[in-house]
Amino acid sequence: MVLALIVGAGAGLGAVAFRWLIKTFTSLLSGHADYSAAGHAPNPHVPWLGPWFVLLAPVLAGLAYGPLVHRFAREARGHGVPEVMYAVARRGGRIAPQVAVVKSLASALCIGGGGSVGREGPIVQIGSALGSTLGRVVKVAEDRMKVLVACGAAGGIAATFNAPLAGVFFAMELILRDFTAESFGMVVLASVTASVIGRAAFGNTPFLHLPAFSVQHLSEYLLFAALGVLAGAAGVGFTRILYWIEDACDFAWRGPEWARPAVGGLLLGGLLLVLPQMYGVGYPVLENAVSGKYVIGFLLLLLVGKIVATSLTIGIGGSGGVFAPSLFMGATLGAAYGAAAHHLLPGITGPVGAYGLIGMGAVFAGAARAPITAVIIMFELTGEYSIILPLMTAIVLATGISRVLTRDTIYTLKLRRRGIDIDHTPATAPLAGIPVGTVMEAVPETLDETMPLAKAADALAHSPHGVLPVTAIDGTYLGAATARTAAETLADGEHDNTPIASIAHLPAPITIGSDLSAALDALVSANGAGLPVLDDSRTRLLGWITHQSVLTALHHGKGSPEDESPTG
Repeated sequence: MVLALIVGAGAGLGAVAFRWLIKTFTSLLSGHADYSAAGHAPNPHVPWLGPWFVLLAPVLAGLAYGPLVHRFAREARGHGVPEVMYAVARRGGRIAPQVAVVKSLASALCIGGGGSVGREGPIVQIGSALGSTLGRVVKVAEDRMKVLVACGAAGGIAATFNAPLAGVFFAMELILRDFTAESFGMVVLASVTASVIGRAAFGNTPFLHLPAFSVQHLSEYLLFAALGVLAGAAGVGFTRILYWIEDACDFAWRGPEWARPAVGGLLLGGLLLVLPQMYGVGYPVLENAVSGKYVIGFLLLLLVGKIVATSLTIGIGGSGGVFAPSLFMGATLGAAYGAAAHHLLPGITGPVGAYGLIGMGAVFAGAARAPITAVIIMFELTGEYSIILPLMTAIVLATGISRVLTRDTIYTLKLRRRGIDIDHTPATAPLAGIPVGTVMEAVPETLDETMPLAKAADALAHSPHGVLPVTAIDGTYLGAATARTAAETLADGEHDNTPIASIAHLPAPITIGSDLSAALDALVSANGAGLPVLDDSRTRLLGWITHQSVLTALHHGKGSPEDESPTG
């Protein structure tokens, strides 16, 4: 609990610093607090360049963050969340400590220089790196390390968007991908702590300020359902285009990687010169779209422009998230859909903004396939509860359409393209295919089931792992007794003659043909003391497996370290 509170506080302070960096670099490179709302206005720092300064802003930013990322933390390139998912699923939650600093600077420079990406990916990676670093400093177990990483991710989201619930579910649904009560409680603590810090710095107001919406007619639910289907397809389309453009940039670029963001920045600058609304995150433009200030044609232009601008920013080596762009796309798609529906069915269609708001959550759900997070985050970002039912309807349908169209999400596809499937243990894992019988140790001293506890305590005290098997007179395996259990039972002075069988327990069954990776999982669950290896009938003791056995298997080359990297 103390560690979760510390990580939450660190993530909250990190979010405050990160938002300050974005504001500073945006003001420095564009001369405006948010250039996306400034039209083709010139940069007051270099007024003689007029609107043409946007050609140089991404180049200057790229010259700064390109070498920084290449030299110190290459995993800081891209949108960040897949790297955290990989660290939790494959690396025991280990993230290099320098990632927090490098990601903060690189993403702030990228967004400030016009990169059309969001803040959620960077802040998730920043908070997660803080949690991982603290976990290594205090040397927590691997399962606790993963929880601390999730705490950092939740805290970052909570403080950045003033959305403590959204932070929790983002971390649980996308990072941990697990909803155990203990981890949930720790993540909630971190999220609340970070949120308090964020509210102290930014105020206690919804992240987006939108007009009130309501459902005008029950038949509108059919329109919302259709929007969910369309938005789900749009989310999948955005995912495909993002990686197509990234592949095209990989194919075209032949120079050093550190220079790629600066050179590619010229392409991004050309796009910004034509469509300045794509500069940075673009929340003012999103709010204008939901408020009904744009015509249908321009909304569709903004939709296409955002897909291209975000994909190009990531493709040239930029650093930033894809959550905010998906909200932007959903807002423009939903607003255009709502405006068209209002023209065709004016009698039953409600405000355009309602469709824009629902489109925001549905496109994110289609891209990330995280329906719980999508519902909660849309509610907290806007503070608008009146359309929760149509929002849930659209998000569920968008998630279903996404699942039908593709097996991957915008996050997992980045990993799968590099041969990493975080849902399954890869065939090339060090322990895959190694039977326990090839590395098990000899059977240790066994304890007869009738042996008095006081006498058995001596044997347990001298056992190398503090655990010994208990067998019946005929040799049938009955369970294992631990030194800890024996000491606790003997502490009252009344059980000296109690048979050792009374404290024997049956740990996770490991048979001689079990895979060594399964045995390792069982060892972790059993706190690593050691486990018996049984025959296929699970009645006869054949050997013993410990963490030392696993290390011996690795040391003698029975498997090779997993050759996976999220940045390779």
